[in-house]
Amino acid sequence: MSLEARVDLVCRRAVEIVTEDEVRALLARGGRPKAYVGFEPSGMMQIGQGFVIAAKIRDLVDAGFDVTVLLADWHAYINDKLGGDLDRIRACARYFEDCFRALGVPDSVRYVTATELVATPDYWMNVVRVSKAASVARIKRALTIMGRKEEEADLDASKLIYPAMQVTDIHQLDLDLALGGLDQRHAHMLSRDVAPKLKWKEVVALHTPLVGGLQGGGRMDPVDAKMSKSNPDRAILLPEAPGDVERKVGKAFCPPKEVEGNPILEIARYVVFPLAGVLAVEREAKHGGDVEFRAYEDLARTYASGGLHPQDLKGAVARGLNALLDPVRAYFDAHPDNLRALSGGA
Repeated sequence: MSLEARVDLVCRRAVEIVTEDEVRALLARGGRPKAYVGFEPSGMMQIGQGFVIAAKIRDLVDAGFDVTVLLADWHAYINDKLGGDLDRIRACARYFEDCFRALGVPDSVRYVTATELVATPDYWMNVVRVSKAASVARIKRALTIMGRKEEEADLDASKLIYPAMQVTDIHQLDLDLALGGLDQRHAHMLSRDVAPKLKWKEVVALHTPLVGGLQGGGRMDPVDAKMSKSNPDRAILLPEAPGDVERKVGKAFCPPKEVEGNPILEIARYVVFPLAGVLAVEREAKHGGDVEFRAYEDLARTYASGGLHPQDLKGAVARGLNALLDPVRAYFDAHPDNLRALSGGA
């Protein structure tokens, strides 16, 4: 594969790359650069995390990266997830591993927990170094990576060490590239800000789009409006049953002719088209008959003009999602233990 083909593979479908020139230089130097993505094991994985990030991990592996998935159990504990129950958080981490395998992430990808990482030499010294290289105001601005607002740092002092831990994770893993949704931008930029002060490597930041929650409302702040597993009825989870996919999509926000902030169109754009390459609409002849869209731009233009009814769009997206979820369901049918443990089953 040529250098430019590898650069395109790394950068495709990203909403931000800081910077593309650095990606090119990184790949041009040879060897196998290192990338990571970090997740709080905090409940059921939703499709915006799963499909979008898994596809980008596959791109990175194909482009020649060694990829690590950090299952950030300590971070989830700090962030009060799953009731602060570390046993449940660690069961969730094992379920996350299953999700990525079900989504086709290559076996070469390495999984590391924060429990393992914090035990490495100098980890906590480096957390202190990061904290001393950044102001309290700068750290507070990064709290959005936790789904928190700045003032929530006052809930308990541990919240303030979370961003410094995430920067330390990047350094401790000796990374060249940090992958995450756009909601992780503040942490990655904090890493780039403090790296020169600490004489650490400045990593490339690669950000994927956020899929809006089924309730809509993503026009002003897509981070606040992203699909969240904290409200299961506003997210499609892994492995969602076919009937539940149809029900949730069927009652989702999807106003006629509105493209911006429309979560059903976002699912088509960021999940169905990249992975399936086509969206098939089935409708009666009197309503225009069946039609296939092979590019999101064509779908959006047709919808904005009123040429596609919201219910027809919802039906097509639900069918497309269910087809993509079939292998995920099959995987969990064959490997149910970690999902059962997370759900509290025997």
